[in-house]
Amino acid sequence: MSEIKKLTSPLTQADVRSLKAGDQVSLTGVIYTARDIAHKRLCKAIDSGCELPFELEGAIIYFCGPTPARPGRVIGAAGPTTSSRMDAFSPKLIANGLKAMLGKGYRGAEVREALKKYGAVHFSTIGGAGALLSRYITSAEVIAYEDLGAEAVRKLKVVDFPAVVAYDAQGRSVYSS
Repeated sequence: MSEIKKLTSPLTQADVRSLKAGDQVSLTGVIYTARDIAHKRLCKAIDSGCELPFELEGAIIYFCGPTPARPGRVIGAAGPTTSSRMDAFSPKLIANGLKAMLGKGYRGAEVREALKKYGAVHFSTIGGAGALLSRYITSAEVIAYEDLGAEAVRKLKVVDFPAVVAYDAQGRSVYSS
């Protein structure tokens, strides 16, 4: 069994460059949720020269739209969304400092090229296990686009959130070519 690499956000270039496709990681610190419409708004803000709701440099975006929290919990089920839905937006965010994304499934060629060009990674986590994954989240707050409901941008604090490096910064992947 391979060693689990412990990472703390924000990620550095050295963190990202040390990772290889297939590495198991444990994420601690702040990650941000964003899905399709939030990604579109983030890219529009970049294009317009507007300030973003969080610092992209070193950030991790989790492709997730969590369910409402039950009493006594900080968040509801928080499972990953299909990553390819964000392919049209990810290269621009990576070019502006995003160091990692977290979701499930394949990424397109343009995203994989941006990962190599700018030094970023894509993590995958367990689809269908949102209730289990929510246990690694210690706090959650909406920080932008509240009108999107479950798809609003949230700032999550996580401890030992499990993931695997699906695409690394050198162009390697856990998926067959």
